[in-house]
Amino acid sequence: MHLFTALYSPFTPELIGFVAPLILVVILWTIVIKGFALWYAARGSQKWWFIALLILNTLGILEIVYLIWFRSQHEAATSSESPAAS
Repeated sequence: MHLFTALYSPFTPELIGFVAPLILVVILWTIVIKGFALWYAARGSQKWWFIALLILNTLGILEIVYLIWFRSQHEAATSSESPAAS
C-alpha cells in the first residue's frame, strides 16, 4: 500500500521538464493561428465565424479549417467583384 503525503505529486521533474515546453509550444501555436483566423474573419465581415473562432478552443483545428476552405472562398468572391483598375 502506498502512503501519500499532503505534498505528493505524480509528476516527476523529468516529466515536468518535458511537458512544460510542449505546453508553451501549443499555447503559442494556438495564439498565432487564432490571430490569423480572427483577422481574416473580421476583414471578411464573417461575424458568425468570428464568434465561433473566438469562443471555441480547438487547438487550431477549427482555425485551419476556416483558413483553408472558407477564407479562400470569400477572397475569390471579393476579387472577382471588384472592378478592374484603369
